[in-house]
Amino acid sequence: RFAATLANQSRTDHLQRDDHLLKIAKHSCQVNIEIEEIEMEDLEEEEVPEIDCCDSSNPFTVVDYVQDIYSFYRRTEDLGCVCPNYMCNQFDINEKMRAILIDWLIEVHYKFELMEETLFLTVNVIDRFLALQTVVRKKLQLVGVTAMLLACKYEEERLMVNTLQFNMSVPTPYVFMRRFLKAAQSDKKVELLSFFLIELSLVEYQMLKFRPSHLAAAAIYTAQSTLSGFKHWSKACKMHTMYSEEQLL
Repeated sequence: RFAATLANQSRTDHLQRDDHLLKIAKHSCQVNIEIEEIEMEDLEEEEVPEIDCCDSSNPFTVVDYVQDIYSFYRRTEDLGCVCPNYMCNQFDINEKMRAILIDWLIEVHYKFELMEETLFLTVNVIDRFLALQTVVRKKLQLVGVTAMLLACKYEEERLMVNTLQFNMSVPTPYVFMRRFLKAAQSDKKVELLSFFLIELSLVEYQMLKFRPSHLAAAAIYTAQSTLSGFKHWSKACKMHTMYSEEQLL
């Protein structure tokens, strides 16, 4: 009986050992699978495309200098920004009047089929002028028209250009939009929605607290997320805009 019991115990020990070895083997296989999945994820890590290679044959795109140009824009964009609460110094006009003026100027801009950059420079000139010069409400429309004229033709208007110290060459959101849309490899739908969003920001006085590059990046990010149905900010977008997804939320 003891021998039988011992034999049974031996068989039980063998079965338990085999079961233990089987569990170890399964665990080892699972670990190997997880390692392979991690390695595959590393292999599939998003690469940053070279967004300027397609323009290398076009001398007007100055591919060799484009990174330096946009680095300069980023360093100097603050020079074209204004204090986001400058309207506190205006005694006869307010944010709502500014919004009405710019909304009207957008209609004028489209009616006369002016260049896209003209609209953004017009708004920038208006804000910079109003931040330095008090204006009565009956002159506000004149300020808007003069700003658009200056943006269109760079013609001299003594009071305004003297107040701005002839500084008309500032990076507006439009400058960054073109570069960032290229980095996003956007299609026509994303481009149209991005420009629609950035034009909405022109009307809003509260948007003055954001830098032009920040507004441009946020508009493109919002357009991409809206049309695709999920949030996505590629490595190329992050690298060329220098804004992370967290900074745009």
